Amino acid sequence: MAVRIFGVEPHSLAERAGMEKGDTLISINGHAIGDILDFRFYETNTHLTLVFEKPDGTRVEEKVIKAQYGALGLEFETYLMDEQRACRNRCVFCFIDQLPPGMRETLYFKDDDARLSFLFGNYITLTNIDDREIDRIIAMHISPINISVHTMNPALRCKMMHNRFAGDALRHVRRLAENNIRLNCQIVLCPGLNDGEELEYTLSEMHGLGACLQSVACVPVGLTRYREGLYPLVPFDRESAGKAIDVLERWGDRFKAERGMRTVYPSDEFYLIAERALPPYEFYEDFPQIENGVGMLRDLEEELTWALEEIPGRAVRRRVTIPTGEAAFEFLNGLFDRVREKFPGLEINLVPVKNDFFGGTVDVTGLLVGQDLVRRLRQETLGDEILIPGAMLMADEDVFLDDMTLEALSAALGVPAKRMQKDAGGELRDILGPLPETIQ
Repeated sequence: MAVRIFGVEPHSLAERAGMEKGDTLISINGHAIGDILDFRFYETNTHLTLVFEKPDGTRVEEKVIKAQYGALGLEFETYLMDEQRACRNRCVFCFIDQLPPGMRETLYFKDDDARLSFLFGNYITLTNIDDREIDRIIAMHISPINISVHTMNPALRCKMMHNRFAGDALRHVRRLAENNIRLNCQIVLCPGLNDGEELEYTLSEMHGLGACLQSVACVPVGLTRYREGLYPLVPFDRESAGKAIDVLERWGDRFKAERGMRTVYPSDEFYLIAERALPPYEFYEDFPQIENGVGMLRDLEEELTWALEEIPGRAVRRRVTIPTGEAAFEFLNGLFDRVREKFPGLEINLVPVKNDFFGGTVDVTGLLVGQDLVRRLRQETLGDEILIPGAMLMADEDVFLDDMTLEALSAALGVPAKRMQKDAGGELRDILGPLPETIQ
């Protein structure tokens, strides 16, 4: 195991040790370096013995002393210092398999890399790592790990994931818990497969994992119109979503009573499908699964409430248009009524947009695309500005899933389009627009 050095920061410890671009890092304190986890873990020590190899094959050993969390100053060709691991499963519910053809290539890559689970919170299935990798996670105490469990029934897991090893991988879940690795788990619930009695069994088995089980998020399967040749799944309806909520809340009550934390949470989408009121803010405790859509709407409501208290009310002569997914329209419009009341003259045109791109069965905001926005918003009096929730756009670019840019959207509609800030306070300032000079 060894990693090629792609760059050395000027005046860094690595440069003083004689390291150069093109050298190969062999080991730190006798530990072979194969990827980012090895490097970051062993780099934290204060006294390091570095072994590296020059392009001509000469091996060099140097000792350095540094601050505990000080960096050596090395750069590598990729962040992981290794190839990203792809998923080996063909899950019956996989959203990537339901994407239309012709989208950008990166959208079709299925990630299932344990290193990214720790570093960035990605969810993994544990089907493409072996016992040695589990040993390393335990030895380095890499925690928490985020796991896509879906079911604790080995045979059903093999069926749902189209992988004959998927059931056996559940032993990794138990071994991690036995060795005090904290676990955040995810269940994609599919009607007729892993709901009902199977969900009861799964939650019972997960209860047996003990205190290392930090959280379990349950989300409904998302289905698009691009399912030809795929497993025949059906979406949740009001009744089936309500039954799932009942099971999940009952188990959450049990965890709360026995361990002081709710642990098990239905996603917001279940409540919207079931046409039930969302639980109160306190239900979500420290919001451990908010990135999975668990408590996101209540958190937004709380943030907006605080933001409204901080900004004095005033008359605002402004009209903005905000597109949103159909699922959350009613809830969000209720929140914006508070804004409209405090700022008379402000017109917030919240527009529910049907997702024709994915077939009309996907109704969440984050999967809306530019072409559907153009089609729907052409029917509206848009006003001064179109404000686009950041969830619709790439994290680092103003580009929708269908590759339409924010600039192209603005040009097509003839109105400036702007990416909204992430936090509710920032969103509120975007809605209100620039303060009048007399107030500034």
